[in-house]
Amino acid sequence: MEPLDLERELDHVHAAAFGWALACCAGNRATAEDVLQTAYLKVLDGRARFNGRSSFRTWLFGVVRRTAAEARRRERWGRWLPLVGFSASLGDGRPDSAIALVRSEESRRLELALGKLPARQRETLHLVFYQDMTIAQAAEVLGVSLGTARTHYERGKVGLRRMLEETEGK
Repeated sequence: MEPLDLERELDHVHAAAFGWALACCAGNRATAEDVLQTAYLKVLDGRARFNGRSSFRTWLFGVVRRTAAEARRRERWGRWLPLVGFSASLGDGRPDSAIALVRSEESRRLELALGKLPARQRETLHLVFYQDMTIAQAAEVLGVSLGTARTHYERGKVGLRRMLEETEGK
């Protein structure tokens, strides 16, 4: 589809797409706006390509749904990922040692659990969560098929979740 036609189609279904994004984001307007913008960027820069096997609207709604799922995944796993440059402060510039201690303990638990995963699972999770890659991009980096990367990703998440739940409260 030509860029001008693509933009025209996006304009035509924008209101409905925003409504769908709201539904996919549990009514959170700010998140829905971010998800819709990200979905539009995927469409306009070619990461998501319309192949004509369905209506444009149906296809776009699928892109929005997958983008919202990615946003939820990042939010859900974000609490386990160490924050780069994290500095909890008391308002006067001094770090809050209690918050920093909790964060460092969570980071330590995550690092230990990640270290126990098989290498491919650990590498796949690292690329997806730390490097913000898609599973397809991680597959390319690792030199494996998309199906293999998805398997490592899913098994890694399950294993990591199990290990983190086992150490919860210890």
